[in-house]
Amino acid sequence: MSILTRPRPEDLDGSSADDLALATDEGPRTTSRGARAAARAAASDEGFRTSSRRSRIFGGIALGVVVVGTLFPFWWMIRTAFSTNNAMFSDPLSLLPVEFTFGAFERVLGIATTSDALAEGGSGADINFGLYLLNSVIVCVLITVGQVVFSAAAAYAFGVLRWRGRDTVFAIFLVALLVPGIFTLLPNFILVKELGLLNTFIGIALPSIFMSPFVVFFLRQFFLGVNRSILEAAVIDGAGTWRIFYRIAAPLVAPQIVTIAILQFIFYWNDYLWPLLVGQSEDTKLLTVGLGIFKSQTPQGSPDWAGLMAGALLAAVPIFILVVIFGRRIVGSIQSSGVK
Repeated sequence: MSILTRPRPEDLDGSSADDLALATDEGPRTTSRGARAAARAAASDEGFRTSSRRSRIFGGIALGVVVVGTLFPFWWMIRTAFSTNNAMFSDPLSLLPVEFTFGAFERVLGIATTSDALAEGGSGADINFGLYLLNSVIVCVLITVGQVVFSAAAAYAFGVLRWRGRDTVFAIFLVALLVPGIFTLLPNFILVKELGLLNTFIGIALPSIFMSPFVVFFLRQFFLGVNRSILEAAVIDGAGTWRIFYRIAAPLVAPQIVTIAILQFIFYWNDYLWPLLVGQSEDTKLLTVGLGIFKSQTPQGSPDWAGLMAGALLAAVPIFILVVIFGRRIVGSIQSSGVK
């Protein structure tokens, strides 16, 4: 008999009839329970998809808000730099430049006449942008090279060499990370003054040129991951400590050394207070100091905001180029610094 054909009661005996009645009652119940379970599973899947869709939408909106909040000040700086001071305040809520002009950049670069600068609401003053830019490059390169060389050597000593009390000394050394820079500002200034290094590039770079606790900590993480068998093989071959350092260990962490060099260059490029205290002569002023002086020159009663934003944009160009070229490497090295 086919299982799809329902038997007739007269074809079965009494007991079979009872079993049939029970089976016919259980069949719909089982089918109903299965249908409800399938419905609940479908509803759960639909709810999960809906929740996931809502999460993605909310995440996209939140990310968009963060991106806009981050980039909006930069756009406002661009908008201000290409506006004229006189017209800018007539439409302060405009998202586009008001009376588009390159006059602010001409004032900063010193190629605008005094009459043109005053006509656009400028102060009539300019800065020696080329000289200040060159000074900033010299000082930042000097600090970066010195820090990378000395900090890499210290990181190699703390991460690879084995000597008594190494970890204790390193822990004490890291305490320097907890000391705010403002606490060492006055002692450093007195030291530089007593050495007769005021208004010199060496005086500006001296407190930072030798070593940085952060750079040592950063590079030590990667020296810890160097394969010791390679270093031991070099020792067997008769290589000395310094030769192993600059011929084997340092090249193995060269990408991270380049990364920290870029980060330090950016950090000291934006430094303002220390260069202001030490480099006050025209020949040693850095770009950040020059922009501060440009802001303070207000013969018409208010700062030349368009010119100041133009100068800030020009000062950010070297940093922007570095980030575009090495941005992925910087992020990757920072993420991997906590592996060891």
